[in-house]
Amino acid sequence: MAPDRLPNWQSYADFAGRLADASGAVIRRYFRQPLAVTDKSDGSRDFDPVTAADKEAEAAIRALIRHTYPGHGILGEEHGVETGSDGLTWVIDPIDGTRAFMTGMLSWGTLIALNDGAGPVIGVMDQPVTGERLTGTPEGAFLNAAPIRTRECAGLSDAILYSTVPEMFSEPNWKAGFEAVEAKVRMRRFGGDCYAYCLLAMGFIDIVIEAGLKPYDIQALIPIIQGAGGTVTTWTGAPADQGGLIVAAGDKRVHEAALAILRDFAD
Repeated sequence: MAPDRLPNWQSYADFAGRLADASGAVIRRYFRQPLAVTDKSDGSRDFDPVTAADKEAEAAIRALIRHTYPGHGILGEEHGVETGSDGLTWVIDPIDGTRAFMTGMLSWGTLIALNDGAGPVIGVMDQPVTGERLTGTPEGAFLNAAPIRTRECAGLSDAILYSTVPEMFSEPNWKAGFEAVEAKVRMRRFGGDCYAYCLLAMGFIDIVIEAGLKPYDIQALIPIIQGAGGTVTTWTGAPADQGGLIVAAGDKRVHEAALAILRDFAD
């Protein structure tokens, strides 16, 4: 990522940290407490939970953006789109992994990205209970200010693969594509939501394959993965910022091997 795409990116990265502080203060009050859960799907699709923590955390983020950068746009999972006037848009998922959150697990996080119109430049994944904050910038990726890197992996036979749930491969060709890669890896695990991508950036796993993602599910993770030395694209090798069918890998050799398989199943 070219640093001159957003010359004042450091000030925006600092501000993204302030947004994470604001959302975390809201979310911690609700974690592992009695919590009402609403199904956003209205029965028309798979269970899609939302809680007061999701809605209030996003509201807190939006309020701070409007106050500090009123010309910036906002795209959030819970409260939709606000069009900006200066070409910069904050892309927010207040709790990526609501199912994990509502069941008391820790594999969820707040996702905050700043998109300059060409793609996300700054990305933050904040886990406000464990105190882990991953930040991706044009200069690299960091866990609580310490640099992180993906690990080397020679090929799929040595790789550890993660995906959130098998049900996300709802189309027969998506399922077949995932299974074709799954058959070649050393180990496969499910779970993690955004946290799996962060484990990849930290060098603990090698590849994440998913389907049906929205822009707010992936944009914050792109600068983190790329800043740590990894690669994230669609199954056809296109930019991943609009979501859809996603493959992320820590080593380019693993990414290329997975793409060689997944391309045939991307329709």
